[in-house]
Amino acid sequence: MTEESQGFQQKPSDVPVDAVESAAEEAAQGAGPAEQAGPGAPAGDERANNKDLESLRGQLAERTADLQRLQAEYQNYRRRVERDRIAVREVAIANLLGELLPVLDDIGRAREHGELVGGFKSVGESLETVVAKMGLQQFGKEGEPFDPLVHEALMHSYSPDVSETTCVQILQPGYRIGERTIRPARVAVAEPQPGAQPGAQNKAEEASDEENGGPEQG
Repeated sequence: MTEESQGFQQKPSDVPVDAVESAAEEAAQGAGPAEQAGPGAPAGDERANNKDLESLRGQLAERTADLQRLQAEYQNYRRRVERDRIAVREVAIANLLGELLPVLDDIGRAREHGELVGGFKSVGESLETVVAKMGLQQFGKEGEPFDPLVHEALMHSYSPDVSETTCVQILQPGYRIGERTIRPARVAVAEPQPGAQPGAQNKAEEASDEENGGPEQG
């Protein structure tokens, strides 16, 4: 009994220690990355997702700014094209009407001399109507102040009746289209008499009124 008991107690020592350690390593490897990472893994994934979201938002903001800039450039381009188109049209019309100004001058002189009659009158008035529809405007009146930007002085004189350089006669009317002057008005101008003091004529008239008992009452 003693020998058999001793033999039975020696059987567990037959299991190698290396086999136990190998089985433990295999169990640890089979657990996978998720089990090895532990409870901190979900927090790391959330930070990564937030970082990606911020990157996408930044890219969206950049693309939106690019689109807005492109739209503004296109609007500016359309305005430039429209402005250039209008300018080209005005130049073309101005060149055409400039060639017709001698004809309009002849019509005006014929009207002044009473020669605009019959079929010539009908044609002349029709031409004046057409050029007016195209935007041609006539300017230049007697008595208006002389403006070198729109008037061309062909004659010059002095007069005590004016207090500044004044257009006293319209030799040829001026023409414009909008703000563009096709031809300045050709005029005769008069300047104040040299040595005459401004308002001398008014003072003389006031003195005459006082001698006559004052101005007439209406």
